[in-house]
Amino acid sequence: MERLRSSPLHANISAALDKHLEVIHVVQSRRKDEILNASNRQRRGAPRCRDDRDVFALALAIKELSAATRKVRTVLWCALQMTLPK
Repeated sequence: MERLRSSPLHANISAALDKHLEVIHVVQSRRKDEILNASNRQRRGAPRCRDDRDVFALALAIKELSAATRKVRTVLWCALQMTLPK
């Protein structure tokens, strides 16, 4: 869109995209932690009762991802509207 406009987009657009990417990395990290901790508990022979801290951290990260995704969709729609010819 920047190339089509021949000018940079508003700074908030870049900030929203950066935040979205950051939140994606957080979700990936939480998921990896959950998998790692689950496999460690299984190796130790711990009971199947799960420690919910990993699940809650992942759920919170997914909630933040959902909000960031809604924001970035809106921001990209606005950028498209600014890019289209009048």
